[in-house]
Amino acid sequence: MGTLLRTSHSSFRSYYYSTLTAASIASARKNPNHNHNLNQNQLLKSVRDECQSRSFRNVDDALDMFDKMLQMRPLPYLVDFNRILGAITRMKHYPLVISLIKRIESFGISPDVYTLTILINCFCHLYRLDFGFSVLATILKLGYHPNSVTLNTLVKGLCLQGHIAGALRLVEDMEKNGYEPNAITCGTMLNALCKIGQTSMAIRLLRKMEEGNFELDLPAYNTIIDSLCKDRLVIEALNLLSEMMSKGIQPNLVTYNSLIQGLCNFGRWREAATLLNEMTRRKIMPNVYTFNILVDTYCKEGMLIEAKKVFGMMIQRGIMPNTITYNSLIDGYCLQSKMDDAIKTFNTMDERGCSPDVFSYNILINGFCKNKRIDEARSLFDEMSNKRVAPDVVTYNTLIGGFYRVERPQVALDLFHKMQACGQLLDPQTYAILLNGLCKNGQVVEAMKEFDGMEDKMLGNNIVIYSILIDGLCNVRNLTVARELFYSLPAKGLQPNVRTYNIMLKGLCKEGLLEEASEIFEKMDGSGCSPDDRTYNTIIQGLLQHNGTSKAMKYLEIMDDKGFSANATTASMLVDLLSANPADKALQELLIKTLPVNL
Repeated sequence: MGTLLRTSHSSFRSYYYSTLTAASIASARKNPNHNHNLNQNQLLKSVRDECQSRSFRNVDDALDMFDKMLQMRPLPYLVDFNRILGAITRMKHYPLVISLIKRIESFGISPDVYTLTILINCFCHLYRLDFGFSVLATILKLGYHPNSVTLNTLVKGLCLQGHIAGALRLVEDMEKNGYEPNAITCGTMLNALCKIGQTSMAIRLLRKMEEGNFELDLPAYNTIIDSLCKDRLVIEALNLLSEMMSKGIQPNLVTYNSLIQGLCNFGRWREAATLLNEMTRRKIMPNVYTFNILVDTYCKEGMLIEAKKVFGMMIQRGIMPNTITYNSLIDGYCLQSKMDDAIKTFNTMDERGCSPDVFSYNILINGFCKNKRIDEARSLFDEMSNKRVAPDVVTYNTLIGGFYRVERPQVALDLFHKMQACGQLLDPQTYAILLNGLCKNGQVVEAMKEFDGMEDKMLGNNIVIYSILIDGLCNVRNLTVARELFYSLPAKGLQPNVRTYNIMLKGLCKEGLLEEASEIFEKMDGSGCSPDDRTYNTIIQGLLQHNGTSKAMKYLEIMDDKGFSANATTASMLVDLLSANPADKALQELLIKTLPVNL
């Protein structure tokens, strides 16, 4: 297998022989005088039945059986140990399985290819792919031939760690060494490529499989159809559906759910509804996920009547709506400010035994805040603790913003401090809402105090925070501190965005500092931040207010060349200018070009 087998065998053996978990130690120390008269055939039949039906209640039951098997004389065949090792692996107790394989070796039982494949699988899930390849080397050294399961396990391990190129090389090595990739190999590769957004590469692999007369199955097509839909390539996904069906491969529920979701994401709900009808004709029964997609789409489109029809259809078909279904309906009512209907749906949800979750409360609280019904929003917030639903950062952010919206800044600030005291995670959005609320309510000094205490704690999109503060300072005409913050941004590793520039330009223009404003304006393009229509309108208005007409006309021409129009304020100022200079033909022509059409 070439370079893929290069690894440190000594480090692998050290790890392998030191991996003995507390659970396996406990198992090893069980009473050695176990009842040897136990009916071995009955026990082994029980092991086979449990493993086949996957009905172990927990890992302790599996360990107990494993221990009983080790007490048998003669020892059971390796195949029975492999069954129970496979069962524990499916429970995801990977370190435990590694130690149990070591234990059976200590009893003189030599692992076979199946045992070693289980070991490779465990190492792959523990992200120790190097040890997985060491086990492969051991398989080859022992003269065993790795089977397709062994190699597929390593392909999957490489894909789990994002080593897609390595997985492709391994598949090529498999082919060179006479191992034909099977449906599982290719399915693993297709799934991995789609997960990392390489849908086009996945399609190329699919085509290569087709050229090689490879027997493609439905999961392979479903994987790519789902990925195409997530990439918003719904037409391509529908074409692949037609192609798949022409080859005699019939779609299933997974196929239709992916396509319905993809169509709904595009607002193509009519076609989604057609697919739903097609499913029914093909005797493929929609599930709760299918209906949830449609309910959510109709609600977001403002089509509440259609959403309720789908909701009713679910119940008629015996499919009980879940929390997601109700949340979509509640959100639909909130989007249309139908808060009484939203509350009614919320209460119905609770009455039908479908407990509201944090998203249910967040949707309702947001709806009440947007409608300035802040007391009802606060009441819901208080109810959450009684219902043992923990508020999250979104809950707090929404409510803090709501209190600022109704001009109750002190309550908002108190809630922010309570949020901190409760140990709730604060995100950049929390700081943005707090500082914006304080500034909008004229409490810029308080905002600066809060900012000084939180500057080191802020994460991520800090430029938003600075833009809010600069805007607040400019609005109270504290240009000195605003400029200090603005000019300090590069030293903090932050690049002003177009909104930051627009705020600073507006502040400078308001104070008549046109030369400085022009310098900043000229530097924007050089800093990789192109002026937008608001930037041009801001600087032009500032120049017109302070007798900088000729320069304003120059920027007006540039603005027109870039396809931007004068806004209502700029247009009004230009009309006033023309009234004062009715004979200025150049000004007349410029106005015709730059004034908005609907003025």
